[in-house]
Amino acid sequence: MKLSCLQENLNRGLSIVGRAVATRSTLPITQNILLSAEQSRPKLSATNLEMAITCWIGAKVKQKGDITIPARLLSDFVNSLPNDLIEINLPANGRILELKSGHFQAHIHGLDAADFQPIPQINDGITTTIEAASLREGIAQVAFAAATEESRPVLTGINTEFDGEQLNLVAADGFRLAVHKTTLSSPVKEKTTVIIPARTLNELNRLLGEQEEPVEITVNEKKSQILFRLKDAEIVSQLIQGSFPNYSQVIPQSYTTRAVVDISEFLRVTKMASIFARDASGIVRLVITPGSELNPGKVTVSAQAEEVG
Repeated sequence: MKLSCLQENLNRGLSIVGRAVATRSTLPITQNILLSAEQSRPKLSATNLEMAITCWIGAKVKQKGDITIPARLLSDFVNSLPNDLIEINLPANGRILELKSGHFQAHIHGLDAADFQPIPQINDGITTTIEAASLREGIAQVAFAAATEESRPVLTGINTEFDGEQLNLVAADGFRLAVHKTTLSSPVKEKTTVIIPARTLNELNRLLGEQEEPVEITVNEKKSQILFRLKDAEIVSQLIQGSFPNYSQVIPQSYTTRAVVDISEFLRVTKMASIFARDASGIVRLVITPGSELNPGKVTVSAQAEEVG
């Protein structure tokens, strides 16, 4: 392997795939990043066996090859280098990767790429596309409501319904329920419902920040894996098996009290009240007072902690 790339490009690629590196694992190689120099540009891959991220970076490839390198060691070293050209060399059949940049150089021991966990290839099943901005907004509005504890695994995921041109994202943790409806760029042929781990969608949302092109989504026929294809990256994730609760029964069909408030103002006063709510089980109290024909009603937002104020 022989290639050269800018420190900025390599550092960005490592930060993208680094989120999929296993932190604790009985399989040591999952704590490595796979570096593959292909014909056109290098590819970085990482997996924790539940989610895999692949990223392509801009570089000049002089000789093909591949190796897996300890993720934290490589990321920390590249991050500490100045923004300059990095020369990367790996002798044929060798396992020591050499990096040179200006006055700096490092030799890092790696593991054979053949031992790296294969990244799943998803080619069958249903495929659709969606605008990056629409998907980004949808994830932001539901992911916070997914459960964080594993007592009910289905609630740690986001129920995702593909129905014609409609995409419904739903998350719940037993206390909160968030539903977001948006439109797909290309309709699906048959209605499909899967549960995507919230962590996967949070990582996807992080990558969507610079994405302007539509995102391609593929669910395999067994509904066990999903692929998100971006401009320079791909995320493959296992899907959560099980039945999501019937959330439509939870949403009230009628109301006795209704208030219309300004979002930014309501958010601001809620954040102020939450300063005290931290010491009161996170409880914020709303009191809605009706108005008269000439005067508008009001919403009083408050929080009280016994020992704080």
